[in-house]
Amino acid sequence: MNPNASTSPHDPLSVETVVVPHASDLGGGFKVMRALPSVRRRMVGPFVFLDQMGPVELAAGSGLDVRPHPHIGLATVTYLFDGEILHRDSLGSVQPIRPGELNWMTAGRGIVHSERTPPELRPSGPRLAGLQAWVALPARDEESEPAFAHHGAAELPVIDAPGLSVRLIAGEAFGARSPVATRSPLFYADVTLAPPARLQVPIEHAERAAYIVAGSVIIDGVTHSAGQLLVLRRGAEVVITASSATRLMLLGGEPLDGPRHVWWNFVSSSRERIEQAKADWRAGRFAPVPGETEFIPLPDNHPPPVRYP
Repeated sequence: MNPNASTSPHDPLSVETVVVPHASDLGGGFKVMRALPSVRRRMVGPFVFLDQMGPVELAAGSGLDVRPHPHIGLATVTYLFDGEILHRDSLGSVQPIRPGELNWMTAGRGIVHSERTPPELRPSGPRLAGLQAWVALPARDEESEPAFAHHGAAELPVIDAPGLSVRLIAGEAFGARSPVATRSPLFYADVTLAPPARLQVPIEHAERAAYIVAGSVIIDGVTHSAGQLLVLRRGAEVVITASSATRLMLLGGEPLDGPRHVWWNFVSSSRERIEQAKADWRAGRFAPVPGETEFIPLPDNHPPPVRYP
C-alpha cells in the first residue's frame, strides 16, 4: 500500500473513464443505480453488469420480490451491506444472504432463480442495501452445468491496515485469495476507508475499476464522490485517498476471450444461443424453482441484443 500519490488536479493519469450510473425506481421506493453497462463503458474485465441496490427501508409489510427468471452464460454475484435476501433456484438451493456474505450462482447452460425478502422480516419494514454483479463466463464454460455456492463472511479474507479494511469477495488481490471458484482471472473487493487512509490498487489485473458506494475519494488530486464508477487506466499505479468515510468496491480482471451478446438476463458469445434461450423461456423449457408458482414473462419490447464491448 503505497502512500505516494499524484497531486496534480489537471493531469488525472489514473482514471480513464468516469461513469455516472443511471437510477431506476423499481416501485415501492426501491431504487437501483446501474453502473454497468453504460454508454461510456460496457464491461470491466469479465464484469458485464453492476447494480447498486438501495440503501432503502421498505414499507412495513412489504419486501423485495424478484420473481423467478432465467439466466445463461454468466455468474450472478450478490453481496449485501444491509438487510437480507432469500435466494431460491432451479437446482433446489434455498439460501439466505446477509451482509458480508456471498452468493455466487453460475448459470452456465441455464438456471432460474428468485430473490425475495424473507417472510419474517416483512412486518417491521425491511432494510436493504448491496450490489449485484454479473460475470460473463469464458466461451468454454458458457454451456457448463449450472451451480450455486454460498460463502459466509468468515470464509472471505479480510486485509486490515490503519484506517482501512478490505474484504476480498472473489479472485486474488492484496496477496490474498478468495475461496470462491471463478472461471476466469478476476478480483472483487469491498473496501472501507477512513480519512486520510490511502490504498494502492493492485496492478496485476489488466482491467480495474472502483465503484464508490458512499463517501468520497481523491485520485491524482481530483475528488470523486459516491455513485461514480471510476475505470482505471491500464497499468497505472493508482492510489486512492479517502477524503471522507468511504466505502467502495474494487473490481476487474482479464478481458473476455471475445465479444459477448447481452439481452435481458442472457449473456452469450452466440447471438443464436440467446434466441434459443428466449424460445426456451417462452415455451417453459427451463427447469422451475421448487416452491415458486410465479415467474417473470419474456419481455416483448426489450431492445435487441447488445454486442460487448
